[in-house]
Amino acid sequence: MKFTLSWLKEHLETDATLEEIVETLTRVGLEVEGVENPAARLKPFTIARVTDAKPHPNADRLKVLTVDAGDGKPLQIVCGAPNARAGLVGVLGRPGDYVPGLDVTLSVGKIRDVESFGMMCSERELEMSDEHNGIIELAEDAPVGASFAAYAGMDDPVIEIGLTPNRPDCTAVSGIARDLAAVGLGKLKENWPEPVRGDGACPVNVRLEFGDTPSLCPAFGLRLVRGVRNGPSPEWMQKRLRAIGLRPINALVDITNYLTFDRGRPLHVFDAAKVAGDLVVRRGREGDELLGLDGKTYRFDDTMCVISDDNGVESIGGIMGGEASGSTGETTDVLIESALWDEVNIARTGRALGINTDARYRFERGVDPQFCLPGLDLATRLVMEMCGGTPSEVVFVGEIPDTERMIDFPFSEVKRLSGMSLSPAEIKGVLTRLGFWVAGTGDAVKVAPPSWRPDVHGKADLVEEVVRIVGLDKIVPEALPRTSAVAGRILTTAQVRRSQARRSLAVRGMKEAVTWSFISRPQAEAFGGGAKCLELANPISADMSDMRPSLVPGLAAAAQRNADRGYGDVALFEVGQIFADDTPEGQSMVAAGLRSGTAGLDGAGRHWAGSAGEVTVFDARADAEAVLAAIGAPVDKLMVFTDTPDWLHPGRSGELRLGPRTVLARFGELHPRVLRSLDLDGPMAVFEVYLDALPEPKVKAGRSKGAFDASDQMPVRRDFAFVVDEAVAAEKLIKAARGADKALITDVTLFDIYRGQGIEPGRKSLAIDVTLQPRERTLTEAEIEAVGAKIRAAVEKATGGTLRG
Repeated sequence: MKFTLSWLKEHLETDATLEEIVETLTRVGLEVEGVENPAARLKPFTIARVTDAKPHPNADRLKVLTVDAGDGKPLQIVCGAPNARAGLVGVLGRPGDYVPGLDVTLSVGKIRDVESFGMMCSERELEMSDEHNGIIELAEDAPVGASFAAYAGMDDPVIEIGLTPNRPDCTAVSGIARDLAAVGLGKLKENWPEPVRGDGACPVNVRLEFGDTPSLCPAFGLRLVRGVRNGPSPEWMQKRLRAIGLRPINALVDITNYLTFDRGRPLHVFDAAKVAGDLVVRRGREGDELLGLDGKTYRFDDTMCVISDDNGVESIGGIMGGEASGSTGETTDVLIESALWDEVNIARTGRALGINTDARYRFERGVDPQFCLPGLDLATRLVMEMCGGTPSEVVFVGEIPDTERMIDFPFSEVKRLSGMSLSPAEIKGVLTRLGFWVAGTGDAVKVAPPSWRPDVHGKADLVEEVVRIVGLDKIVPEALPRTSAVAGRILTTAQVRRSQARRSLAVRGMKEAVTWSFISRPQAEAFGGGAKCLELANPISADMSDMRPSLVPGLAAAAQRNADRGYGDVALFEVGQIFADDTPEGQSMVAAGLRSGTAGLDGAGRHWAGSAGEVTVFDARADAEAVLAAIGAPVDKLMVFTDTPDWLHPGRSGELRLGPRTVLARFGELHPRVLRSLDLDGPMAVFEVYLDALPEPKVKAGRSKGAFDASDQMPVRRDFAFVVDEAVAAEKLIKAARGADKALITDVTLFDIYRGQGIEPGRKSLAIDVTLQPRERTLTEAEIEAVGAKIRAAVEKATGGTLRG
């Protein structure tokens, strides 16, 4: 919304400076997005008189001017304008002045061997219009030496504010002035239009024909003005329209545009000679079309509202008029329309037709219904003042909607919701200045919002009005009260786990990615999704048709995009939701990661000390276990299973479970089939940790950590090599050894796998390193041998393995 400072002062009597107005507008919620002062770019240019004009000695079309700039020092200027002559008063630019229309800074120069000390400017050179056939000619009594911008009235700042959709009243300059007056920045000028008495009935009637369907036009007013002389609008109106970016057309059209911004009342004018029969407001029909004022042809359906006559559609109700019935310089009889339209239908029609107009902008937000007929009177009076003519009586059909509503408002609500301590008189004063009707005494009153405020419906809305006018800066900051001596828990378990998962993966050299929750159907099906219930009804594109069943597809696609750009070794992770179905229970929070190429934990790429190997299932498992350890899972008690989804490599993948059923994580290399189907460059090692699957931790009696338990005895390490069947998993043997004596055994590590000479076919040798940590004293050899016997017995029982000789 744009307006000029002088335009604002037409409605607000104030001595406030521009800076005070701008600051106050933002403070009351009408955020100022910019202030443009046209005089700033024209500041250097002054008024000057040509005292002498002689032909250029070396050019037939140039003249050498002697110019009086008002400082007593005549200037010599070479000029080629056809209207340059002695006695002309124009606009002077001196050396060093920047000419905006030419994007040039003037300097002293020679033109055909004659020095020139500046230039006399045209309108196009000062970006006033496209006129450039001659230099600007001013009145002979224009003050020589004075600022041209001030003389021409171009020192009027243009203010632009950003409006929220709930403030349709401030789509009018008068509404903005009302807010400033309520703050105390001036006095609002009361300028309610006087009714215009008509002379005779309007020959054109109006019918609302919506049948059994809901009406899209609550009210419609029409008046004929005969004998108008349609020419240019007054200079003051043209200046204001140009300042806000509108092009003056003719007086009739300019009046409607002016009132749209001045009072927030969009209007439309028809050339009465081009209207055949009565005007009918109805729904569009198949075959209806209109050549709009923007030169485009529009077609309609029964969801849209149009204004038609015997010739067909003449206007799109509340949005745009038609070329055929528009007013021109030859218009002598004009029909002025002022109507109310259904806000939702205006917005829907505008979107469907792709039309954005100032009328649509206001009608879809809601105009003041009580100003429908006064707006018609004001437009009539302006037409009569600028174009003459005789008005008819008003034809009015429909009914002005009753917007009156009463709100019971206790004054205590202001303190309760805002913390501001204001007296009832202060609160009443603010609401009254904003146009609210306030009645009652005591601690509560009844408040009726004005017709131009459709956004105010309850007590909280009234508190908001009071607070924004009094000023949010008047709220005294107060610290929140402490409810206990020690702050309680703030984050939920899920929030803590997400944060811990991110930290654990970041310190392992992985980069966090954020991918779409939507993936293509082939991707969804490749990762166990593709259910009908997860298909989007209105997808952004074909590549985003389904909700993701896994985070891996998005990470794999991101890794491939990096590979396509020469970065094949990447380590990415993401924490987000996946979807098994469309129920709340079908959504789960997952931490997933992917390593591609040689992006292992120790770094990627080639090195003089040895190139990194390709990522494997063990990299993925290590990442998954790091996340589980970070979120508090008992990693040493987890069980490894090989029952994994078919998008993972069957021999290079696994599941980590807490007990036989609770799956906490899956890890492994992507199946070669999936790599081929999605056009991915392998290898890719991936994992998913299901953060919601880990049970809630038990509540501790206190928040303090237990005592740090460290033994001062030296640990003892012993190696064991067991021969087991080929099918026995190393994890099973390690767990059996670890459980042989939980008090002494602190670590068991697999350090060798051997198949070959000395080992029977179908069997293998697994060598483990066992660490014993005594607590009270050094272990004797007998005690160490006893633990060794326990380990051999436990392994033999669990795996059938025997100690290798």
